Amino acid sequence: MPHIEVQDVSLVYDTPAGQVPGVQGVSFNIEQSEFLCLVGPSGCGKSTLLNIIAGFLAPTAGQIRIGGKAVTGHGMDRGVVFQDFAQLFPWRTALGNVAFGLEMKGVPKQEREEIARAQLKLVKLEKFVHSYPHHLSGGMQQRVAIARALAYNPAVLLMDEPFAALDALTRDDMQRLLADVWRETRKTVIYVTHNVAEAVYLADRVIVMTPHPGRVKTEVAIRLDRPRNPLSVEFLDYQKQLLSQLGHDIVNDTVDA
Repeated sequence: MPHIEVQDVSLVYDTPAGQVPGVQGVSFNIEQSEFLCLVGPSGCGKSTLLNIIAGFLAPTAGQIRIGGKAVTGHGMDRGVVFQDFAQLFPWRTALGNVAFGLEMKGVPKQEREEIARAQLKLVKLEKFVHSYPHHLSGGMQQRVAIARALAYNPAVLLMDEPFAALDALTRDDMQRLLADVWRETRKTVIYVTHNVAEAVYLADRVIVMTPHPGRVKTEVAIRLDRPRNPLSVEFLDYQKQLLSQLGHDIVNDTVDA
């Protein structure tokens, strides 16, 4: 049985101008510990689909199943990381932010702090446990957000363009860190991105979506050894393949789809 089943999912938004389809008839499966990236042009429903899987939105039609169970709302089996740095609580330290989900679960203080420290070590922030978000760089704040999402040990990690607001060098560092964290934890990951190079670097498989409404156009398996070399011919060939699916004719190393 696949870990995640997306079965003919559609969602229609009600707006003052009438009903607007967000995603339509989307179906795919995700295996245990697979790293899946969703790419596509703006407005293709990538974030909408991620929010449906997270349980924040209810589909108009279709169903999401995780571990064979239908998704009916947000659950502790899914950790979510957003792009916005404001997702952290400014009045809590890095340790306090990471421990928050465990606190909500009623985990005793000593145990939750031990778990939070271990997760901060995993994302290489063990020296910043008592720092507040405003003392941390954007990349460090996103590392805290990843540690917080992992702390209560969800089976699935959902990430919505978490590195899009970072500068190029920091983003590269964060991609390498995330690849290491995934290799260590073997979580099932669904990752939304506009960046084709990022998708090739991180993913086992990339789903390309079409716009208005969002549908699955194609799937591309990334058969490259890890760690991946973004300058290799094979890596660039995968970028070209994805960009071709997205309607791009010209490829360069920094293009974002």
